[in-house]
Amino acid sequence: MTGSDDTTPRHERVERHATPGPRNSLAHWTAARNPLRVAINYVVVWLVRISPSLKLKRWLLRRIGVTVGEGVSWGLEATPDVFWPDLITVEADAIVGYDATILCHEFLYEEYRTGEVVVGERAMIGAGAIVLPGVEIGAGARVAANSLVTRDVPPGTTVAGVPAEPMGEATGDGSTDERPD
Repeated sequence: MTGSDDTTPRHERVERHATPGPRNSLAHWTAARNPLRVAINYVVVWLVRISPSLKLKRWLLRRIGVTVGEGVSWGLEATPDVFWPDLITVEADAIVGYDATILCHEFLYEEYRTGEVVVGERAMIGAGAIVLPGVEIGAGARVAANSLVTRDVPPGTTVAGVPAEPMGEATGDGSTDERPD
C-alpha cells in the first residue's frame, strides 16, 4: 500500500471537521469549500465525464488537482470528487471504469469528513463502483463492477460486492485462491 498501514481502518485516516451550526453538514457546504472552486470543479468534471479523449481527461483532471499518472484510463461518465479532487491520486496505467465514482468527502450530521484516495499502479476500478474517502487500492488490485469499496484493497487482490470483499477461496496460508470470472 502507498502511505498507510494495512491495519489502519479508513475511518482513522479521514479528517473530521465540525459542522459550523445547526442542521446537517451539507447545509453548510459553502463554509467547507469555496463555492467558486466547486463550480469550476463541477464544469471540469462534467467535461471529463463526457470526453472520449483519455489525453484530454488526464489534462483536465490535473487542472483541478487530481494526481494522475502516465497512461491512466478514465472511463466515460466516471466521476472524481467535485469538492476535493486534490485528494485523489491515480497512479500509472490504472483504469477507472465507466460510471465509477471516487469520493474524498462524506457530509454527515454534525461533521463532514475528508480523506485521500489512492489508486495504485495498474489497478482497476470496474464500472459503477464507488470508492469511499480514505481508501487505498493497491497496485494491480481489481474492484469488480458495482462494488462499494469501504476499506483498503491490498495489492493484487480482487474485491467485489457491497461492501467489497476479497473474491476467491481461502488457502491454508490466509491468502485467497482467486478464480477467473
